Amino acid sequence: MVFGISCALLTGGTARAQNLSTYGTPGLIDMPTAEVLPDGNLAMTGAVFENTARGTLTFQLLPWVYGSFRYAYISDFDDTLPGSLYDRSFDIHVRLRQETEYGPAVGVGLRDFGGTGVYGSEYIVLSKTFADRWKVTGGMGWGRLGERNSFKNPLAVIDDRFETRPENDAGEGGKLSADQWFRGPAALFGGVEYKVNDRLSVLAEYSSDTYSYETSRTGFDADFPMNFGLNYRFENGVNLNAYYMYGSTIGFQLSRAIDPRRKPAGPGGIDEAPPMLQPVDRVAAASWNLPERGGEGLTARDVLRARLESQGLRMVGYRIAGGRASVEVENNRYDAAAQAVGRTARIMANTLPPEIEGFEITLTRNGLPISSVTLARGDLYELEHDLDGSWRTLARSQIRDETEGPDGSVEGAYPHVAYRFGPYARFSFFDPDDPLRYEIGAAFTADYVPRPGILLSGLARLPIFSTLDDTTRVSDSVLPHVRSDWARYAKESDIQINHLTASYLWRPGKDLFARVTAGYLEEMYGGFSAELLWYPSGDQLALGAEINYAKQRDFDMLFGFQDYDIVTGHASAYYDFAGDYRLQVDAGRYLAGDWGATLSLDREFNNGFRIGAFATFTDVSSEEFGEGSFDKGIRFEIPVAWMTGRSTRTKAEQTIRPILRDGGARLQVENRLYDYVREERAGRLVGQWGRFYR
Repeated sequence: MVFGISCALLTGGTARAQNLSTYGTPGLIDMPTAEVLPDGNLAMTGAVFENTARGTLTFQLLPWVYGSFRYAYISDFDDTLPGSLYDRSFDIHVRLRQETEYGPAVGVGLRDFGGTGVYGSEYIVLSKTFADRWKVTGGMGWGRLGERNSFKNPLAVIDDRFETRPENDAGEGGKLSADQWFRGPAALFGGVEYKVNDRLSVLAEYSSDTYSYETSRTGFDADFPMNFGLNYRFENGVNLNAYYMYGSTIGFQLSRAIDPRRKPAGPGGIDEAPPMLQPVDRVAAASWNLPERGGEGLTARDVLRARLESQGLRMVGYRIAGGRASVEVENNRYDAAAQAVGRTARIMANTLPPEIEGFEITLTRNGLPISSVTLARGDLYELEHDLDGSWRTLARSQIRDETEGPDGSVEGAYPHVAYRFGPYARFSFFDPDDPLRYEIGAAFTADYVPRPGILLSGLARLPIFSTLDDTTRVSDSVLPHVRSDWARYAKESDIQINHLTASYLWRPGKDLFARVTAGYLEEMYGGFSAELLWYPSGDQLALGAEINYAKQRDFDMLFGFQDYDIVTGHASAYYDFAGDYRLQVDAGRYLAGDWGATLSLDREFNNGFRIGAFATFTDVSSEEFGEGSFDKGIRFEIPVAWMTGRSTRTKAEQTIRPILRDGGARLQVENRLYDYVREERAGRLVGQWGRFYR
């Protein structure tokens, strides 16, 4: 949720000090520098000055590349209604050379390279630090950054076409303006930053931007080329900037950069400590392990089950044979499956009789076996206090694919019911009439598992406070209205059945997972969905295929249907790269009948914090698609444990789309297999094994 994400950004772990410009990127005031953020850092910036407000998210994709998404408001920009401009833009910056003792950092960047072009510009910039306090920057810009005291483009020596910058024809945005890049007149810019102390910096810059759009439309005065500013960094890492800009206005800015790999500076880890390993003789003397009790009273299985439940682990299978104990558990608490395995192993060691020398722990979800971990009891004792105990335990363990759980399900494990009642919030962005719309209400979620692999699931919501249904905008899409009528669903629904489904999940063979789902699949569609996933244990590559029959639901989101129906389907490939990167490609048929592919790239850290971007290209032309030209967006996934310090599998998720249209729209089915099983597969288990003894 956006509120949770914003709070996390403002309270999160502190990143290295870094000044951000009014554009939300490493820079001075309006001008960029050649610097980058620390690898993996995420920055949020809000800046305001005369007639203008900018909000920017910047993410350091690679050690030498960052990308930014910006939403800007310029009041009284147009004579037509609504008069003010709400503009979305994307930036990319590449550091070509890292600063050294004898040479500057060198960077090249594009501003607003795929939007309406209001901020469209390109630059090459150099930055150098002197005496640890002075930072000097100089560069050359094109587009908006090539307006003040401009001169003939030096790149014209390569090709005469660089002399002229074509008119921007982005229209409704979404098109790459590659024919404009580094073309037309160029101009120089530069500035200096002086670090007074660890908290305060003084900034001054010469700007090559004359704000030609704003001066002609809003009357903004940008004749004076110099900007001056102060940057104060608070102890919690929040930066406050104050500016005197262009000789005519005052501006303010608030920014925060965090490292998602670090927990916020809040409560830290507040989980109950894991159980300490008990001496073997004490375990042997436990009443349930004494043979003279003749099986009276509690059994080891009963005690094991109760102890696992106290740790948020549900035991659904149990068997002892040949000196080995096998258990099947569902992890309902820990965001790292390796932590669940570690706690299960210690509880087994503290409970089961000493003659049990080997443990097999099978991780499941709703009765679907996913992976098994086999380890020796003696290794737990030997390595518990070893400085590198977690990784040495991994070296002595075996992780393998598991198509069947251990024989002997625990009495009472099925049927199983889980439910939750509580508040919810959802948001809609970038409606020109109201850039932020919201809906807040009460939600009831229930899952019923009558037997392993069969899942009956439902989600109902009651909106209480909402501005989603206030919009007066009507879809002008020439495509079937598969998504663009979202406002009608908000207007015409009271109690909402968001989904109500029956699913069967099973293992048809080694490294294979399968799912069939029927019912009200999501808010706008009901029907049938079937999926098959090939996901070899320990491999980086997984392949899947899905086919769906979808029928559009009535706008009241209850039990009726409209006339529109369609068969859709996708073939998918998933690949985990080194360095936390995850690539996903989905190709097939979308809800409006268009054919194409979606490319997604995410960076996901071992603590579960994920940020990524996606784009969908289909045979729908940009003119048919309408505003935005094609479907695209960025998304966040933040583990609630990252913000609270208490283990939970709950995550706050938010997708930010510049515009929601009908082209490239895909069915949103619950429990798609790759994300459903990924946390318990070998790749994720190994990556998070450092939490085995936590």
